[in-house]
Amino acid sequence: MADSTTHPTGTLELKTLCMPESANPSGDIFGGWLLGQMDIAGANTAYLIARGRVVTVALDAMEFHKPVFVGDVLSCFTSVLKVGRTSIRILVQAFTTCRDTDTFVKVTEGTFTYVAVDDDRKPRPIPKP
Repeated sequence: MADSTTHPTGTLELKTLCMPESANPSGDIFGGWLLGQMDIAGANTAYLIARGRVVTVALDAMEFHKPVFVGDVLSCFTSVLKVGRTSIRILVQAFTTCRDTDTFVKVTEGTFTYVAVDDDRKPRPIPKP
């Protein structure tokens, strides 16, 4: 992983304020909530590429490098790594900024794999661009 203050790359897909309901009593944001936001960001990108419904099928190992606190702004950036016949691999990088600064701090990243599915939830081919 790059230096924790690396400037983001890719497309800003999600930006949200970290709120108290997503934190423990000490004000630390739950890792599961953060992971969920990253999955939403990746799925948004995958949906556009697949031109329809996608499901998450895998996530490469993740490591949380910095804590996220109530009041931080979470930004998730996506980069498409590979588009296959039915699947899409997307790198999702999560950064925080304090509300009164514009310095990005990378807190984690992960590679998510999505599969395009039809109305019966069966894999379907991804349309060519």
